[in-house]
Amino acid sequence: HKSTVHRILATLILRGYVQQEPQTQEYRIGLRLMEISHAIVDQFHVQRLHGFLQDLMRASQETVHLGVLDGGEVIYVDKVESTETIRMYSRLGRRVPPHCTSLGKVLLAYMGAERLHTVIAHHGLRQYTDNTITDAAELGAHLEAVRAQGYAVDDEEHEANIRCLAGPVFDSRGQIRAAFSLSGPKFRMTWEKIEDLIPLVRKFSQTMSAACGYEEDGS
Repeated sequence: HKSTVHRILATLILRGYVQQEPQTQEYRIGLRLMEISHAIVDQFHVQRLHGFLQDLMRASQETVHLGVLDGGEVIYVDKVESTETIRMYSRLGRRVPPHCTSLGKVLLAYMGAERLHTVIAHHGLRQYTDNTITDAAELGAHLEAVRAQGYAVDDEEHEANIRCLAGPVFDSRGQIRAAFSLSGPKFRMTWEKIEDLIPLVRKFSQTMSAACGYEEDGS
């Protein structure tokens, strides 16, 4: 109801989340949300890791994303766009399913079995392409392999003609904090290129984790 909306807007204006233009009386986002967004950026070490993402883009010539898991979905919190004319489309804040993206599979692989079961139960395993894993047992075995090898591949599982390669970022407690991915069109992200990029992903996984305080011996 209009009166309810106006009361909510008045509260949001009072607290700085919304502003109203004096001339047009139209509403827009307030600066308080910028403070919150910066707090989230700090929480996930986004600024600290951005330089590494730039290095990865230069080394691979593909779009690089940094993502975290939020409510059973992956959300892009940072990215460095490829300089290639043909590249994967994405935007910051976009949410994607975890079971069929390389970022998501890395994030799922390092969570506990109980939480993984909860995510699957709440969000399901929707099929997006012919390559999407839609069986829970198959996904579980796949995630074991991801954890063992230290990286995940999305072979056109979420979007046709797009392949992605992702690695984990751990924090000082040894828990997964985020994941990063290299994404590009299949004609450029060939299996040969992916094989060449795997050592790079493993190296940057160690380097970025170290920047977040992670020590491999667990101390």
